[in-house]
Amino acid sequence: MRLWSVTFRDGGLMPAEYAFAEIDPASRVRLAGNRNPHLAWDEVPNGTESLALFCIDPDAPQDASLANRDGQSLPLSAPRGDFYHWSLLDLPPAMRVVAAGEFSSGITPRGKPAGTLLRQGINDYTGWFAGDAAMAGDYYGYDGPCPPWNDERIHHYIFRLYALDVPKLALPERFTGQQAHAAMYGHILDEAQLVVAYSLNPELALTLKK
Repeated sequence: MRLWSVTFRDGGLMPAEYAFAEIDPASRVRLAGNRNPHLAWDEVPNGTESLALFCIDPDAPQDASLANRDGQSLPLSAPRGDFYHWSLLDLPPAMRVVAAGEFSSGITPRGKPAGTLLRQGINDYTGWFAGDAAMAGDYYGYDGPCPPWNDERIHHYIFRLYALDVPKLALPERFTGQQAHAAMYGHILDEAQLVVAYSLNPELALTLKK
């Protein structure tokens, strides 16, 4: 398969309009446009019964205790793991594009609802905001990048599309990206991906724009 976007180039920089937060010189960060990016694909293999789309940040810190702390940096060497920003399932084989802003535009405190047209899992902001009285809830669908502003590591966001040999994955109504990935085992015919970078650390953000 072939996957591309007019929002960003593979290996390039994510525009702030498609992130959850952006740099604010006065207050470090502020909420951003949070629009899902444009994505398009072709060369879907014969036998495909459905498509599944994910956005994953593999650079997320596993220990959040140092994240966004004044006077402290989150070191490059800190343990990292996957943070799921989006899992979109049951796309019909004939579908070839997701329009910019089609599934997300703006921040929804306590999370967007699940929706009815296509199945979307809860993303990992569900756990991130669990202890925040103003933001806690089930975050379905796409919510964009918001890496810690004191992180010494540039974060990378993988948009990965899978062609599957089943029309519907066996999952509960409320599912996570990790569960969706596990359910695909043995059903993947092909895959394609794009990688884009983003940082809220002002010094790193300048290097990305060069």
